[in-house]
Amino acid sequence: MLASCPKEPPIDDTPSVGHEVELWRYIPFSEGNKLARLPGNASVQFLVDLPRLDGATALYPVYASFVQATYPATGNYHYGQGFVRCSSTPEAYKNLINDDADIIFCAPPSNEQIAMAAEKGKTFDLNPIGKDAFVFFVNKSNPVNNLTIAQIRGIYSGEITNWEEVGGKNAKILAYQRPPNSGSQTALELIMEGVAIMKPPIDRVSDVMQGVFEEISAYRNHGNAIGYSFLFFTTEMINSNEIKLLSIDGVLPTRGTIQSDAYPFSGTFYAITAGNETENASIFIEWILSDEGQYLIEKTGYVPIK
Repeated sequence: MLASCPKEPPIDDTPSVGHEVELWRYIPFSEGNKLARLPGNASVQFLVDLPRLDGATALYPVYASFVQATYPATGNYHYGQGFVRCSSTPEAYKNLINDDADIIFCAPPSNEQIAMAAEKGKTFDLNPIGKDAFVFFVNKSNPVNNLTIAQIRGIYSGEITNWEEVGGKNAKILAYQRPPNSGSQTALELIMEGVAIMKPPIDRVSDVMQGVFEEISAYRNHGNAIGYSFLFFTTEMINSNEIKLLSIDGVLPTRGTIQSDAYPFSGTFYAITAGNETENASIFIEWILSDEGQYLIEKTGYVPIK
């Protein structure tokens, strides 16, 4: 029998190991940006009828690199407007469904997003372009270094509630989640394989227009917390030295284990359309799958699909 576990610290007093990133560092053609580059000029160059792009935050450095290689330097490519937005996964899917984007770069859609498209008479065309890993992380002081798939499901179903049950200290597990229809939350749902996910930690937020409302808490790096995201986002865009990645079933997420699928939560990301693609959108996706496009995926830090 477990001893009574210490009370977890208040949610609001610990800094977030954020989901906030400096997207301005990846704006195409901006001075000193961090985008991957080809060794020479791209074989495809767009001058007119530029495909309108949107996507997941974690994939913005990838498709912004595509843009810098193939679009004219004089365009408006700010991530909040223009031809190359970064609206996050839920909003990108909405923009694609509503014809406000031609191609989005995301993880696979949720069942709700598929249903939203069907209501508009649309289906998604998923073109696999690269691979990443879905990862779980904890505070670096947590003695737990590995979890099994069954333990992950137990934690996020609420069946396992104390770190002592998985080889850690006697402390209540604070399992953070992401908002519905985000790429990472959809990935968690797939891992759970139909097992109900418990209610996540909630913040009460005050807004001038809406009054007081509730939203899912962002990950905060308590000693007893666990969170999840995608590998590139966690290690390159956030890059916090206060968290550590967990191995799953004894396998750490690395480029080699992702490529071989030895890491159990390796996954594919896609260039996604929803019918009525323009000619240039089709050419763009074909180019992404060429050696040049795959080179930029690898140089960004992801694993090419080919």
